[in-house]
Amino acid sequence: MYTVNLVALIEKMNLENCTPDIDIKNIKISQPDVNRPALQLAGFFDHFDSERVQVIGHVEYAYMQQMDKEQGYKIICRLMDYKVPCIVFSRNITVDEEFIKLANEKGVPILRTAKTTSSFMAEVIRWLNVELAPRITIHGGLVDVYGEGILIMGESGIGKSEAALELIKRGHRLVTDDVVEIKKVSDDTLIGTSPDITRHFIELRGIGIIDVKTLFGVESVKNTQAIDLVIKLEEWNKEKQYDRLGLEESYIEFLGNKVVCHSIPIRPGRNLAIICEAAAVNYRQKKMGYNAAQELYNRVTNSLKKSDN
Repeated sequence: MYTVNLVALIEKMNLENCTPDIDIKNIKISQPDVNRPALQLAGFFDHFDSERVQVIGHVEYAYMQQMDKEQGYKIICRLMDYKVPCIVFSRNITVDEEFIKLANEKGVPILRTAKTTSSFMAEVIRWLNVELAPRITIHGGLVDVYGEGILIMGESGIGKSEAALELIKRGHRLVTDDVVEIKKVSDDTLIGTSPDITRHFIELRGIGIIDVKTLFGVESVKNTQAIDLVIKLEEWNKEKQYDRLGLEESYIEFLGNKVVCHSIPIRPGRNLAIICEAAAVNYRQKKMGYNAAQELYNRVTNSLKKSDN
């Protein structure tokens, strides 16, 4: 299971730490969802997920202010005894000194944000879903071509890096070469990124390592990209039958998500960059409702019908 350090959450969301004396370096967040502890403040702790970030908004704070002081103290003690990763007060709500004192005793960080409760929760959930998403690492390259994420796969030495370099020269953007980290952020979306150590580098056999960002500028690279299409490069096999119409889509599966996949046979003289560009534009056309293969099929069918008549 993947985790996110609380320090990273504070830095990403620009949160104010109201309990700086608590050591937060080893506090981990493992759940992408957050919780508004309304029922818990009322004393109902059944099915309480203590691993979630706890968010207190205007409603919860108003309820706390109306609680009997002794009863409120017991409820807050019980909440903090669950060792929640942190409690975040939204809307810049002023946190009572007694609350902060109790938090220091229990070792529960108290944070604060100026954002509204709903917007803060939405932003945190979106970010945590990405950071805690299931992930795998595969061999390949990922390039942003006309806004479509093209994952180039194939055996070592077949020309993936050369194709990526040609695409960069043609104005497209490199995400990663050789190693692709894939995260499943939803049932429909896979995000590809590069390991930090190899980010923006390409290995070219006979030349070595080149720094794409330095050579071609910041407009030639990108840190993350949704994976929309897979192109598998393979050696030409004259015995194999290759799809020449594209009426039926082929798919490859990553982490349970299916992605459209084209197998491209490699022969001397084939320009892989142009093929990747054409595949990206064709894929975008299909998303917009136009299928060239289906259009050709309809024309041939209509022509045959006219001939029969």
